[in-house]
Amino acid sequence: MYLGIDTHKKYSQVAVVDGDGNLQDEIRLPNDRLDELAEEYADGDAAIEASGNYRPIYEMLDEHLDVTLVNPSKNRIIADATVKTDRVDAKKLAHMLRADMLAESYVPPDEIRTLRDLVRTRKSLVEDRTAEKNRVRAVLTRTDNTYDSELFGPTGREFLAELSLSDADRTIIEAHLSVIDAYDEQIEAIEETIEQKVLESPAAQRLLTIPGVGQYTAAVIVAEVGEIDRFDEDKELVSYAGLDSTVHQSGDKEIRGGISKEGSAPLRWALVQCANIAVRCDEYLGNFYTRLKERKNHQIAIVATARKMLVSIFHMMQRKEPYDPPEVSA
Repeated sequence: MYLGIDTHKKYSQVAVVDGDGNLQDEIRLPNDRLDELAEEYADGDAAIEASGNYRPIYEMLDEHLDVTLVNPSKNRIIADATVKTDRVDAKKLAHMLRADMLAESYVPPDEIRTLRDLVRTRKSLVEDRTAEKNRVRAVLTRTDNTYDSELFGPTGREFLAELSLSDADRTIIEAHLSVIDAYDEQIEAIEETIEQKVLESPAAQRLLTIPGVGQYTAAVIVAEVGEIDRFDEDKELVSYAGLDSTVHQSGDKEIRGGISKEGSAPLRWALVQCANIAVRCDEYLGNFYTRLKERKNHQIAIVATARKMLVSIFHMMQRKEPYDPPEVSA
């Protein structure tokens, strides 16, 4: 049997088709009862989309079924359908699964999933902390107060404490500062856990041999890349990071544009961060960047350097070797 499962936060719509493509059943049930369904159709095939809440559902189903995790962005028949209901989507998943027409998403092993959860949680916490800091700055702007230095360090906190503010504005700022302090503690705790995971990861340790790669960026790269053998060549990894060039063809003309920016945004961000540091402390990458910057501009040169780093990372991870750039002639 082939099960197409359209998942939602609290419930799922299921369509079951047989080997001849005949619809056998349609069921809507709470997600906590999907294990009963999996047992009923044990050893069958199932397909779910890689939505935000897929993981607990995938793990529940995977105990009894052969589960395909579907990449929604690469299955345009479903994504671009003019008629979209839960029942329609579930049936399309089931029929496409039977016809072997579904583009799969990568399901990383447990240790990679754990690291990915950690780095993405840190990112979310940092973004939330930044939002709180911006709310403090908004109060200062509204009350015509300016402060040019680091507002949330020791001297900045002294400045805030000495400001002449109304009782209401003082209460608002202190509330935001209290939330910021809580975020600081949470971020510090999660960073300690990430550093421990990096110490335990041979792949991350190899990445740290690249000038410009730090503990956190190494963790992001390992978490986002996952198992390197899922990429057959470096071009596939470059495309996955969204660092490949867009190409527009018209007749005999082929015009290359900027990078595609598809794939893993966290991986692309980490590589650009690393490249900005590496060009200042690695002669090989620094020379490459300088030559390109003279002909293009800083942004194009940095992105190209990030792409070059990623190609090196691909071969390092494949060969399980540290960073070893070509010798730079004087």
